[in-house]
Amino acid sequence: MAPMRTSHTPSRLAGFTLIELLVAISVMAMLALMSWQGIDGMLRAQDQTRQRSNDVQVVQTALAQWGADLDAVLSITNTTPLDWDGQVLRITRRSNTNPDLGPQVVAWTRRSGVDTAGGGQWVRWQSPLLRSRAEWNQAWQQAAQWARTPGDAERRREVVLMPLESWQIFYHRGGAWSNALSSSGNAPTAPGLTAPPPTLPDGIRLQLTLPAGQALSGNIVRDWVSPTLTPNPS
Repeated sequence: MAPMRTSHTPSRLAGFTLIELLVAISVMAMLALMSWQGIDGMLRAQDQTRQRSNDVQVVQTALAQWGADLDAVLSITNTTPLDWDGQVLRITRRSNTNPDLGPQVVAWTRRSGVDTAGGGQWVRWQSPLLRSRAEWNQAWQQAAQWARTPGDAERRREVVLMPLESWQIFYHRGGAWSNALSSSGNAPTAPGLTAPPPTLPDGIRLQLTLPAGQALSGNIVRDWVSPTLTPNPS
């Protein structure tokens, strides 16, 4: 008797169809895109945070120097301790290294033009140590010239601090703030002064406007109070 033969149908091989592969590839691509967008967003946030932190540090450093210059202001006979003409603030101050070596003249201004990349910059200038009244007078006049038409010699003694859209200065006298240009204590300098130097204001208010479109923008107000001010008991 011949053996019985049974019919056998081969089983379907395991695997993915072309449609299933395309769907899987599409899902993986979407996940990769979403992951990249998330990583890109995190990197952008880190860059913005880092830039803002750097900008804040630059502003803090500039304002610290501003306060240090005002704290070191000197009232010397036949000189002017402080003068603001609407463009440049000039200060006679003690040396920041050794007060016994002689005073210095420092100046602050906002510069605009081609060399500021289309915007304004807050700039500070500092004279060498001064050992005579003639040297002080020369440095005082040089500071004014530097603010208006700086030459190579003047620029070598300047430091560009930070971008600046505009700035204003106010003096505090008699219990009220007023525009520094209209304040009575902003006396002009004249060679051969014999009267006591003009009295310093009780306080100075600095108002800065930072350019828009940067990590740090808007208005900053910084008040300085004279260390010699005697508080009113009332």
